[in-house]
Amino acid sequence: MIPLPGIDASADSWPAHLRRAGRALREAARSGTVAPMTDDEPNSPRRMARWPWAWAGLVWAAAWLLMLGLDRHIGLAQAAITLVLASALAAIWLPLVSSLLTTTAAVLAFDWFIVPPKHSFSIELSEDVLLVIEILVLSWVVTALLARGRVLAARARRSARHADQMRRLGDALRDAEDPLQRGEALRAALSDLLGQPARLLVLRNAAALPENDAASTTLGDPAPDELVGLWHCVRLCRAFGPGTGHEPELPALYLPLRGTDTEAFGAALIPLEANAPHEDDVLVQAQALCDQLGQLLHRARTQRQAESAHALAQSQAVRNALLAAISHDYRTPLAAILGAASSLKDQGAKLAPEQRERLTQSIMAETRQLSRLTDNTLQLVRLDAPGVKLNLDWESPDELAGAAIERARRHDPERRLKVWAEPGLPLVRCDAVLFSQMLENLIDNALKYSDAPAPVELHVRRHGGHIVFAVRDSGPGVEPAWREKIFDVFQRGDWRTGTHNSAAQRGAGVGLAVCRAIARAHGGELQLRPRSQGGSSFECWLREEAAPGVDDRVPAPGGQERP
Repeated sequence: MIPLPGIDASADSWPAHLRRAGRALREAARSGTVAPMTDDEPNSPRRMARWPWAWAGLVWAAAWLLMLGLDRHIGLAQAAITLVLASALAAIWLPLVSSLLTTTAAVLAFDWFIVPPKHSFSIELSEDVLLVIEILVLSWVVTALLARGRVLAARARRSARHADQMRRLGDALRDAEDPLQRGEALRAALSDLLGQPARLLVLRNAAALPENDAASTTLGDPAPDELVGLWHCVRLCRAFGPGTGHEPELPALYLPLRGTDTEAFGAALIPLEANAPHEDDVLVQAQALCDQLGQLLHRARTQRQAESAHALAQSQAVRNALLAAISHDYRTPLAAILGAASSLKDQGAKLAPEQRERLTQSIMAETRQLSRLTDNTLQLVRLDAPGVKLNLDWESPDELAGAAIERARRHDPERRLKVWAEPGLPLVRCDAVLFSQMLENLIDNALKYSDAPAPVELHVRRHGGHIVFAVRDSGPGVEPAWREKIFDVFQRGDWRTGTHNSAAQRGAGVGLAVCRAIARAHGGELQLRPRSQGGSSFECWLREEAAPGVDDRVPAPGGQERP
């Protein structure tokens, strides 16, 4: 960091005061001919004088007219006070050296025209000698104090401008999301500060290499040798150029965009005029502006890393939970299959036909349970993957609903299953395999959580520009606190609240999660609505689309037609 020369307010010794005063006087002596007490803004109402010598001359002329015109009516002390006042007023506009010289000349003229004997530099009375010396010293002190005040005021205005510039850059960086927009905001701030167009190299990550163009961005079209210097500044994470103490002979200032003391996320290049003065606080401000963007990029990278680590931890936790749930729920059907198969193998000849049929049905039922669990798990993983593509085609809602009920009847012939479809329903665009799996899961869920002989119904209707597939049961229903949770992975309703179906205790809790994922993959939504007479209605809402006619079909290779 380039040090900013400041005022040591805690120093109260005379040497410290003298050193501070000398520094202020030297700065005031370099302040030029424009009055430093005026505001630096071009439209400021306090910018009183474009011609400081004219104003100072007017003050001195008025003072001398007053002293010479009233010479016979006022005493020497009153004339001396008038001279000191004129010296103080003229010092407002004049630089320090000019003010000291004019004050000294005014004291000599005072001795020549006012102090007796007049028109001579000799002084009759000793007290008048002391008066002239006091006037000269007092005028110099007032001039020096005013010069110091000008320096401090200019420094305060410059600090206020720098603080406002930092605030405006911070607002611009906060509002901009694109790194290019952030870089342009920094370029504008540096150009406003130093009066030269800045060139930037912004890294997308701190590990970027010069040969990797995709990992960095340049703004301002730096020349090849300037680009080499920018990369060198990034690697060193150090400022160099005039006024920095490193490579002062360079014609430009190189500043790193520091995220930390040892890591830079880019660099800025600002060309400088030859032999131009370089104020320390301006260089500090330029570095602070660059560091503001560097720290923002560092925070953005840290946030991305934290989000990535959090997502990875969540993914690992879900994977572990999924494996644990699946391994647990695979044991029960596998144990049942193994037990039934062992009984058929070891005691098949001794068993009655009814017993063998019961064991065979048990193996088939447990195998279907394993198959459903496997299909649900695979589909859940597939639908969670980015960029998944469905095999969409135009299907009849009546046929989808009828086929799902028919398969459920084959698996559970003792239950009452009803299907109703509104006449004249349009075709729906869906993946038939996935959609059938969703309907089967919903029917299986309704069978689990309702007891025989309560019926399970599948209704298909049109409502408000949607085609609604509703699977209804007459079970105990779902408590309000669970109506959204049950669609999460590994969440199941509390089977102890009303149903005595032992099948409701089984499952990994992925069936309804898969159903909602399938519905959303089709651009629809799966909702749970409690029924007024008891039970639940799981409703899949699909947007109604206009199916293409015969003329809209495009011939496919091989002479077939496709939508």
